[in-house]
Amino acid sequence: MDRIPEQALAWAEAGQPVALATVVETWGSAPRRAGAQLAVAGDGTMMGSVSGGCVEGAVVIEALEALEDGKTRLLEYGVSDGDAFAVGLACGGTIKVLVEPVRPEALSLTLLRDLVAARAAREAVAYEVALDGSLRSLTRAGHAERFRCDRSGVDAETGRFIAIHNPPLRLVIVGAVHIAQHLVRMAGEAGVDPLVVDPREAFGAPARFPDCRVMNDWPDAALREIGLDARSAVVLLTHDPKLDDPALHVALGSEAFYIGALGSTRTQASRLKRLEEAGFDPAQAARIHGPVGLNIGAASPAEIAVSILAEMIQTLRQP
Repeated sequence: MDRIPEQALAWAEAGQPVALATVVETWGSAPRRAGAQLAVAGDGTMMGSVSGGCVEGAVVIEALEALEDGKTRLLEYGVSDGDAFAVGLACGGTIKVLVEPVRPEALSLTLLRDLVAARAAREAVAYEVALDGSLRSLTRAGHAERFRCDRSGVDAETGRFIAIHNPPLRLVIVGAVHIAQHLVRMAGEAGVDPLVVDPREAFGAPARFPDCRVMNDWPDAALREIGLDARSAVVLLTHDPKLDDPALHVALGSEAFYIGALGSTRTQASRLKRLEEAGFDPAQAARIHGPVGLNIGAASPAEIAVSILAEMIQTLRQP
């Protein structure tokens, strides 16, 4: 998860004037998607990006002026093909950027604190703002599809910008096997927080997963302790019903957006039969992606990890 609101709050609470610049609309091959942010302090220090470097200088100037007069600004920039190429794009696009000074008459310090507190508590929250700066609020209701797809943007009905602030994605891997070692690294690169669960300490040893939290506990107990939410994915890699089935019972009762289980088609059929005997209906069991991963012909542990991560992303991003 980006730390732009947190940095803006830290600067503001340290007595620095600060403004937040947010991409609210894009057309063409814009460098950053809606919701990307840049924080600018009164001394010109900045964090984040709204364009990959193309128009940052102009946005910083506008932000510093906003700190002087306290007014919200809606800016529009066309990124030329030449500028786009300079930051690694094939062609240009157009972006609209909303600049909001952190001041009582604009983005209040109280509202910014509430936003940061919600993010710290892993609460899914939407920041709504009128593009003329006349209305600002935080809401946890509505915008279900935006929350599901993690998609900020201008609402077609109200004309307000809806900035989605979701908790970080989290991947719980049950089974500290070789595939898990690759999947942990790949998940981290994709911005997903991995966590490994395996009661077998020889498998779930810190030396095997030096950069990842490992819980040497039974999967059902661990998953209850973790608390799965709609930003969580669960992947079962043990290939052992004694470990997989209790984890599935917890995962299927949660809002986890992805549940995958390693094994052949025959193994999946046996798994579904056991779940039916345990009282789970076919609609619940249908949430399990098994055999786990996209069917890309993956053979090695690393390739299987790629297929799993790809299927997770597909499930998250596509309706």
